[in-house]
Amino acid sequence: MKRLSKKWLLPLLAVLVLLLVIAWMAGALRDKVQPGVLPGNTQQVAPAEAIITERVRMAVTEAVPATIGARQATTVSSRIMARISRINVRAGDTVTQGQLLLELERSDLASRLSQSQSRADSITARLTEATLSLERAKNLQAQGLIARAVLDEARATHDALQADLFSAQRAVEEARVAISYAEIRSPIDGRVVDRYAEPGDTASPGERLLAIYNPLSLRIEAAVRESLALPLQLGQTLQVEIPTLGKTLTAEIEELVPAADPGSRSFLVKARVEFLEHLLPGMYARLLVPAGSEDLLLIPQQRVSSYGQLDVVWVWQDGQPRRRYVRLGRSFSPDLVAVVAGLDVGEALVPPPQD
Repeated sequence: MKRLSKKWLLPLLAVLVLLLVIAWMAGALRDKVQPGVLPGNTQQVAPAEAIITERVRMAVTEAVPATIGARQATTVSSRIMARISRINVRAGDTVTQGQLLLELERSDLASRLSQSQSRADSITARLTEATLSLERAKNLQAQGLIARAVLDEARATHDALQADLFSAQRAVEEARVAISYAEIRSPIDGRVVDRYAEPGDTASPGERLLAIYNPLSLRIEAAVRESLALPLQLGQTLQVEIPTLGKTLTAEIEELVPAADPGSRSFLVKARVEFLEHLLPGMYARLLVPAGSEDLLLIPQQRVSSYGQLDVVWVWQDGQPRRRYVRLGRSFSPDLVAVVAGLDVGEALVPPPQD
């Protein structure tokens, strides 16, 4: 019997020890601390330091996705078909108005000009002879020595050569203009955005070769929904956020397209922005458009503690600071932030506890 009791005693002791360990790990043997309440001295923050939350009417804005564009931008192309012999700029280069950008092969154009000029010179010589013949015919006909038909023939020859000379001179002018097209110059002061051709390529009329924009003419272009776009006016100033650069700029509305996009029911708004280094066409921006006013629950940013993606505040409740998770909205100043959920009006907000 004693051997049997000893046989069961050890397992029972082991089970008892295991239960005690589980109870200790579960906290049954320690003092309980209510969730959300600081342990120890709960009077570490005086109620006098608490801030009573309340709603404040604030003007709100809606962030509309926008794109940086250039008011003064151009695409450089050729007016004639010719092989490109030289390109003097690349993407990123700064150019001035009238600067030589590209040179086209001009041998054919020079040959055409020479031929046109030779033809004009030949007709000029023949016209000089025809003019003298016409004068002689007039004198002889006045003396009655030749028939009227001979005078008419001389006059017709003179007038025909005069018309031919006019046509030849126009051909010379066209050849000179065409040879001037072999040099393509910058139409504006600006910066080269892209280069679409290389020496040896054949330039066709209207085919883009270079793209240039003026960095001093940048603006914001945004599609604003109609309920927000209709109250906007020319000359009105708005704020623009550039997330990539971490900057906020002031923009002045310079154009309101008076027709909505039937697909999105939005109006295109264009606003001029001040010059900013590293601001380039095509960059993403946010145009802050006024969207009326709203009663918001604002709290000081210093009263918020962040743990990863969780935001926590401490509320004075039942004589103790209690932890409260909140969902924050937009910041209205470096010191104030809106609370979307987690707090009610009239609650006392205390500073975060010191670790």
